[in-house]
Amino acid sequence: MQQPSVFTKLMRGAGAALTIQVVSAGVLYGSQVLLARWMGTAAYGIYDYAIATGIFWAFIAGFGLPTAVLRFISAYKAQEDWAHLQGMIWGSWWQTLIIGVLTSLGGTGILLWINAARGLGAYTTPLMVGIWTIPVVALVSLQKEIIRAFQKIVLSYGPSLIIQPLLLMGMVVIWQVKWPLTSTVAISLSLLSALLTLAFQWLLFQQTLAPQIRHARPAYEIARWWKTAVPLMLFGGSFVLLSQTDTLMIGVFLDAKQVGIYSAAHKTSLWVPFILASVNAISAPLIASLYAQDEHQQLQQLVSTTARWMFYPALITAVGLMVFAVPVLQLFGPEFVAARGVLIILNVGQLVNVGAGSVGYLLTMTGHQNQSVVVMGVSALVNVMLNLIGIHFFGIVGAAMATAFSMAMWNVWLYGLVVRYLGVRPSIVDAFRSQTA
Repeated sequence: MQQPSVFTKLMRGAGAALTIQVVSAGVLYGSQVLLARWMGTAAYGIYDYAIATGIFWAFIAGFGLPTAVLRFISAYKAQEDWAHLQGMIWGSWWQTLIIGVLTSLGGTGILLWINAARGLGAYTTPLMVGIWTIPVVALVSLQKEIIRAFQKIVLSYGPSLIIQPLLLMGMVVIWQVKWPLTSTVAISLSLLSALLTLAFQWLLFQQTLAPQIRHARPAYEIARWWKTAVPLMLFGGSFVLLSQTDTLMIGVFLDAKQVGIYSAAHKTSLWVPFILASVNAISAPLIASLYAQDEHQQLQQLVSTTARWMFYPALITAVGLMVFAVPVLQLFGPEFVAARGVLIILNVGQLVNVGAGSVGYLLTMTGHQNQSVVVMGVSALVNVMLNLIGIHFFGIVGAAMATAFSMAMWNVWLYGLVVRYLGVRPSIVDAFRSQTA
């Protein structure tokens, strides 16, 4: 990175994102530990299953617009095209809201039909509430990327990753003073806290917009936006399917208790790649900028630097979680120690994920999203089939093996595409070789 401005932006942005990610990881993890202890294994499993269902369909309802706005808003800013920038903000927001509500209505109808046909028991009410988190979760994701496109990292990530879980915990504590905490109540309070946080973030964002943007008359390029967004939706949907398949299928084929035990290990394993998310938060727009300027050497230096930043802390974290798996899982409760093997397997998969580098963003930020869609789609199907087999024979350990293998598969495959189409090598192995050469 020979241009100091690029390195400075990366350092400043990654530092802010990392600070938020560290704080939010602690807050989110602590909130999940408390919810698990307060609700018990089965109720926590139902809660997590309903939340996972909402998250999965929220990404589908987003139709790729969160990633699309990151690209288009950056371009409109560079061109000082305030009309289309304002149109992108409002157009994407209303489209996401409408699609999210329609998705929830459709999901409600399907859930009522399934419940009438076979009965869902304790899952019915929590799933109903979880379905209506779809438009809110979709808008949270979209709004985060809109604000991120303006490189306002703290405002982008802070509300949803820190304020919302703290607000949720405050509501839960107040509720528990007089009434028992059930999975339905926990999901309802989660929805309310997300709504309040979404409104607060939007008001703050509007105040930070420059007058020429805020007062611009919106202009729309809907056809162009959707042409880009649909492949990104398929990419994002496949990624979410990969990340939620294990939880959803354990809920279908096993029971709520096994969902809860598995979820504890899954959430703990997310400590390994959290620096990946922090670095990607700021490196994504830099990747798009360097590629557009045909700065191949600087792009290689960028990905090599970020590879080293991401992998070594991830390795230390993974090893630490493997060694201290039992006391860490005991934070959730004594029953959750049964997920020790699951945690170790998932940590291995996450190490491959971090070690491959920012392969997903390297492709989607450089116009190669169509190639990414094929990889993610195939990997998602493989993940479903492997989970079917793994859960049948090995229970939650089989789900972990299927998830870890699928994670490694799509990362290695995308790495090959990055080398082929961009001519850069983003993995930690490449970074180590270049450093020792």
